[in-house]
Amino acid sequence: MTATTKGTAKVTLPADNQILVTREFNAPKRLVWRAYTTPELVKRWWAGDLGNVTIAEIDLRVGGKWRYVSTTDEGYEVAFRGEYREVSAPDRLVNTEIFEGIPDPDDHAGLITVTFTERDGITHMDMLCEYVDQADRDALVNSGMETGLQDSLDALEAVAASIED
Repeated sequence: MTATTKGTAKVTLPADNQILVTREFNAPKRLVWRAYTTPELVKRWWAGDLGNVTIAEIDLRVGGKWRYVSTTDEGYEVAFRGEYREVSAPDRLVNTEIFEGIPDPDDHAGLITVTFTERDGITHMDMLCEYVDQADRDALVNSGMETGLQDSLDALEAVAASIED
């Protein structure tokens, strides 16, 4: 099995309404893409060690919808959904992201652009998250999202490294 890394995502704030997450995965791009876009594999990494994914619905096409629901270890249900705007396998994915647990969630949709590049079997990911305004971005940053994100991306790498071609 391939050695994996832990907690190596870098989170920066390039603009008032943006979060940029960069990370390398010790797995080929095609396997990272597969783990990122296949419902039964998403169930294995989305919640990291913080709970269990109960629903992972993916209609991977432009205009297609996605929805992930997880139950935390404390028993809370957390749900996200969105629509795919661009699907260019295995290099680029653009989708909206809506957290269902806030008032008027559609008014606070983020636009997530994920790009994957590969060199020598290592996949580099850039995830640019753009929000309506700085208040929405800061609410997410202040929610402790980075801890959960690190955990989920660690799990994504482990899943990608464990699957067969």
